[in-house]
Amino acid sequence: MKKLLKKLIPTATISKIKKLIELIDQSLIYTFSKNKFLSSLYYFVFNGTFMREQHAVLKGRVRYYKSLERIEDSCVLLRRNIHRLEKGLIMQPRRDVFGKAFIGETVDAFVLAVKQSALKESEGDWFNDVLSKYFEVVGSEPEIDHARKKYEKICHDNKILNKEKSIPYYYQDIKKSNISFEQLELLFKQRRSVRWYKEQPVDIALINKAVDIATQAPSACNRQPFKFHTVIDKDKVKKVADCAMGTVGFSHNLQTIIAVVGDLSSYPAERDRHVIYIDGSLVTMQLMLALETLGLSTCAINWPDIESREKMLDSLLNLGKHERTVMLLAVGYADPEGGIPFSQKKNSSNLVKVVK
Repeated sequence: MKKLLKKLIPTATISKIKKLIELIDQSLIYTFSKNKFLSSLYYFVFNGTFMREQHAVLKGRVRYYKSLERIEDSCVLLRRNIHRLEKGLIMQPRRDVFGKAFIGETVDAFVLAVKQSALKESEGDWFNDVLSKYFEVVGSEPEIDHARKKYEKICHDNKILNKEKSIPYYYQDIKKSNISFEQLELLFKQRRSVRWYKEQPVDIALINKAVDIATQAPSACNRQPFKFHTVIDKDKVKKVADCAMGTVGFSHNLQTIIAVVGDLSSYPAERDRHVIYIDGSLVTMQLMLALETLGLSTCAINWPDIESREKMLDSLLNLGKHERTVMLLAVGYADPEGGIPFSQKKNSSNLVKVVK
């Protein structure tokens, strides 16, 4: 349809129409930005920019509640609630009774996960070890005692043992790194946005290795609501890169591309809809640094919220309606003679604002 219109309507006319629409829109926003109701009306009537996000959030909520009945890859409710129990265990001073409001649903989810054989070994150990420690130290309340009996029964029936290796520990027990500030600064400055790569394939084993340590990044309630959709076929790499708007002129030489994709089914409420971008960005920064130490350069590619582009990428990656792309990440072996933008960075004098 767009191609047909371009043929029928002169380019100059199309440009004038676009300019007129922009002017009308600019006049509208002054009126509709006056309060929340008018703002909602504006986006309902005149601007559908947030329609995809709204649909994705609702689809995510639906999948979240379905996941409480059928656990597949992981149980997000357990990941969140076990982390909440951990925070209760380390509280100073620790309360005699804590977690009463959600221990019932936590144990119910644990029982379901065991019955459906949905627990991966390390994740299952974490769930079980923390629950075991919790019931060891928590006081007696009807809700807690009822959950305790359910927990003890499922452990007994399935011969689940407490390994006591995945419970909270003291800061003094952390194995310390000998990396100096100066070494860390050098790594930060070594990691640049590289757009020119050697014609050399990237071993997926190296990406897996980097991901395994990048996931030590903080994540809200340890839900880790992201996946790394990794493309290594050169033709498809270019197609994925071309979905973004900032790869013109260099997408043809990219060797591997990763789409960092957020999963909105990790949340039952709209208030957490932006966490996929926070957690996804935190883990991606660590991933870039990890890849750098393995000799692989990267370039973070901005992902625009444009419906046509979203559809293109969704189709290529077969994404669900509840999934949203956070960013793209090019990965490869840097061409030694490839140019690197200087990109002057702001410093603390520009960025630090002391609040009094």
